[in-house]
Amino acid sequence: METKVIPTGLKDIEALRILFLQENHFQFVHNKCHLYGWADCYACKVDDILVGYGAVWGQSKREDRDAIFEFYIIQPYRKLADAFFKQLHTVSGAVYIECQSNEPLLSSMLYQYAQNINAEAILFEDHFRTDFSIPGVIFQKKETEAHDRSDDCAYVLQYHNEVAATGGLMLNYNMPYADIYYEVNESYRQKGLGTLMVQELKKAAYEMGRVPAARCNTRNIISKYTLLKTGFTVCGCILKGAIQ
Repeated sequence: METKVIPTGLKDIEALRILFLQENHFQFVHNKCHLYGWADCYACKVDDILVGYGAVWGQSKREDRDAIFEFYIIQPYRKLADAFFKQLHTVSGAVYIECQSNEPLLSSMLYQYAQNINAEAILFEDHFRTDFSIPGVIFQKKETEAHDRSDDCAYVLQYHNEVAATGGLMLNYNMPYADIYYEVNESYRQKGLGTLMVQELKKAAYEMGRVPAARCNTRNIISKYTLLKTGFTVCGCILKGAIQ
C-alpha cells in the first residue's frame, strides 16, 4: 500500500472539504482562505485513491504558505494520519501548524509534532438568549452604504440621533455560521452598549438563517466578558505551534 501527498487544486478536494465541515460542527475560521485563494492544497492518496487532503497558508504573510491549517483523512484511512501528516510537512515545506482546538485531527498533530504552542484567540459559540435594553438606544441597519456580499456590516446603535456603536456579521465562513464583530465609540464605552450590540447582532444572524459565532484575542478581557455576558460560551481556541 503506497501513500503519497501531492499538490492539487481546490476543485479536486471539494467533496472531502464538505465531509470535513460536516464532521466538525462549528465555525471554521480559516474557511475564507480557500474563498480568497490564500491557500495551497495537497491531496493525500493511497494507491492513487484520494483519501484526504491538507491545506497550507501564510501564518504572517499570506504568500509565505508556511502553516498547515487544514488536514483531513476519511475515517477508513485515518490510522494513516501520522504518515500523511509527515509527508504533508515535507512536501509543502510548512514549518507551523495553525488550528482550532475543537478540531480533533489537526490539533492532535499539533500536540504530537509541534512545540512552543500558543493560543492566539478564543472561539465562542451561542449558548443562551439574553434580553438587555438601554433606554433611548435604537439598534438599526444603515441604509446609505453599499456593502460587500460577504460582510453585512451595516448595523448601528443610535443614541439621541448619534451613532454610539457599529457592528456587523462576517459571512465568509462555512455555512451556516456568521462571525460577529462590533466597535463602541470611545465616548460611549462602559455603558453596556457593546453588550446590547452583540445581543442584537445575534438576533440579526438568526433572522437571516445564520448561526452566530464570535472570537476575540486571548488578551482582550473586555470583549471576552461581553461575549460571555450575551450568551456565548467558549468552544475552543486558535492554536499555533512550530513543527519540530
